[in-house]
Amino acid sequence: MAFTSFSAASPLKVYILAGQSNMEGHAKLSSFDHIGMDPKTVPILEEMRGESGEPVELEDVWISYRTGKEEDQPGVGKLTAGFGARRVSTENDGKIGPEFTFGIYTRKLVKEPILIIKTAWGGKSINTDFRPPSAGPYQFNKKQLDTFKKQGKDIAEMEADRNSKVGRYFQMMMEHVRSVLANPGKVHPAYNAKDGYELSGFVWFQGWNDMVDRGTYPDRGNKGGYDQYSEVMAHFIRDVRRELKSPKLPFVIGVMGAGGPTDLYGPRQQRYKNIHQYFRDSMAAPASLPEFKGNVTAVLTEKYWDSELDAVDKKRGEIRSKEKELKEKGLSKKEIANQLRSIEVRLFTARDRELLKGITNADYHYKGSAKIMAQIGKAFAEALEGSKK
Repeated sequence: MAFTSFSAASPLKVYILAGQSNMEGHAKLSSFDHIGMDPKTVPILEEMRGESGEPVELEDVWISYRTGKEEDQPGVGKLTAGFGARRVSTENDGKIGPEFTFGIYTRKLVKEPILIIKTAWGGKSINTDFRPPSAGPYQFNKKQLDTFKKQGKDIAEMEADRNSKVGRYFQMMMEHVRSVLANPGKVHPAYNAKDGYELSGFVWFQGWNDMVDRGTYPDRGNKGGYDQYSEVMAHFIRDVRRELKSPKLPFVIGVMGAGGPTDLYGPRQQRYKNIHQYFRDSMAAPASLPEFKGNVTAVLTEKYWDSELDAVDKKRGEIRSKEKELKEKGLSKKEIANQLRSIEVRLFTARDRELLKGITNADYHYKGSAKIMAQIGKAFAEALEGSKK
């Protein structure tokens, strides 16, 4: 699939994607075939691959991607697979995040050239790293302060250290966006100064580091325990719009959904159920504020969790547990291998073995599944464009 006809006398459509490791994207290209195992997602795979079977390269969708080390130069090029997680911004590590199908489906919806500006760094929070200016400094809560006192730590020093890190990645994100917008023609050949550009949407996909932060959210197991996330997220939206001078910039919040819908959690997941659900509710909450009505949308990424993939992954977990048990019994490598082989034959069908190829990372990275990530990217595109109707 290649689009080569540019629309005349029309501003270049610019979309910004930002967040942490799941916005980076850890789905390896080797998991693409799994998308074709489900009739529901076969059409998505057909959009992702060309006639040769290789990932498509979109002629009029270009991307500038900043990740990795602070001093890295951004990775720039026509949108294709490979703009997922990268150790170095300019080097393709063979992964996708939501940007690939986001670009594919946004292009189908708007039918015009598109510029994607992507900034993402793994392991970052909104309470500190991406904290927006109007949220003010990070303030330790009473429980944190009491703990520091018991540990004999210098509270003023702790506060100074934390606030030296506050907002650094928000600023890096904005620096990259402003740098690209200063001259979009350096990235996209369809840009011309006469027609200019149009900020068409912002997608935020982050959350894991806040969700697991017991210190910042001491009551996270209770309803309302993540209210602070909602408040900072609202500041984030306001500040992004203010800095970009785009007060109604369409905004999508990709709500953390690793693990799938919480009402389907199994026995082992029950202890996390409330925490995960309360956090998701708090992530989505800003979209319900009156000031954001009609231009902020929450996308529940839990909808795209793959239960079949999850089931076969649990079988693999049984194998690993059994292997550990056999090692503890002191069996030889040969004896262990024989027993595990026997268990695998009993547990795994031929389809199961093919499904396992669709898993290339951990659950918190949506199993590194291109099928999950592709559906999320498509949903982001449809949510943004749908909010404009």
